[in-house]
Amino acid sequence: MRRNLVPTLPTRQLGRTGLQVTTLGFGAMELRGEPRGRPVDSKQAGVVLNAVLDAGINYIDTSIDYGASEERIGEHISHRRSEYYLASKCGCLVGAAPAERGERQSHVFTRENIVNGVNQSLRRMKTDYLDVVQFHASPSKDVLEENDAIETLRALQQEGKIRFLGMSGTLPNIVDQIEMGVFDVFQIPWSALQREHEDALAAAAKAGAGIVVRGGAAQGGQSEGRQSGAKWDWWKAAGLDDLLDGMSPVEFILRYTFSNPDMDTNIVGTLNLEHLRSNAEVAQKGPLPEHIYEEARLRLTAAGMAPQRLEATA
Repeated sequence: MRRNLVPTLPTRQLGRTGLQVTTLGFGAMELRGEPRGRPVDSKQAGVVLNAVLDAGINYIDTSIDYGASEERIGEHISHRRSEYYLASKCGCLVGAAPAERGERQSHVFTRENIVNGVNQSLRRMKTDYLDVVQFHASPSKDVLEENDAIETLRALQQEGKIRFLGMSGTLPNIVDQIEMGVFDVFQIPWSALQREHEDALAAAAKAGAGIVVRGGAAQGGQSEGRQSGAKWDWWKAAGLDDLLDGMSPVEFILRYTFSNPDMDTNIVGTLNLEHLRSNAEVAQKGPLPEHIYEEARLRLTAAGMAPQRLEATA
């Protein structure tokens, strides 16, 4: 019998859900394939998904409109369902053709579309329940109320098809979404190089919600094996190189994300097994030393990368 020699990844409680999630999660958008993503066949997807679980990661995030992602989860790891928490999204238009590159998928928050979407996700991923279902695309409070969308998810929760209600939220709507007090989990974009939602993240955590960070590896850098683009211009402007102490910039960014006490899991997507292994090793190292984290925050703020202050939308 082969021994599992992978060290246990750190975990945090996902807000009031009580779920103990690994601080490193997996974003399954990379498995979507063409036309919106890079080519990836079913065999490769299976290798990646099983490697994710073998690394000890226990939180997987996907979506109806992530191409073949849900089907590949169902095909390759449904037999390991007890090993991971599964989060998907709703509001994505069921049956819609993939949008062109650079265009956003359509989202409709009617009862019919939400119910059809959740049922489709269950079939695709060969599971009886989803741990978290998040409203995709940060719909406004008015849109949710006009469509009785919250009541629809609660009815599905009563049926046992979903466990917790979530929101993939962004400014400005996230202010009202937090105040509604109905969401158990928020998925929020945040990293050292993308701090606009930092105050929103803190407010959601203070309200008792679990926090799922996306973009916490400064996406666009590691996934392509490079550090370039607008986000990495902030790195240069802040002058962080002397804080690395032997770390790569990507490791530093990941550990900066893990240093946020309000974050519960940081979902990072990759098709590269070496990146996956490296991410898990970084997660095992945990947060940055507190003085390094605070110094980096000060330098980023001085360079102009500061949180956006929250304002009521009403």
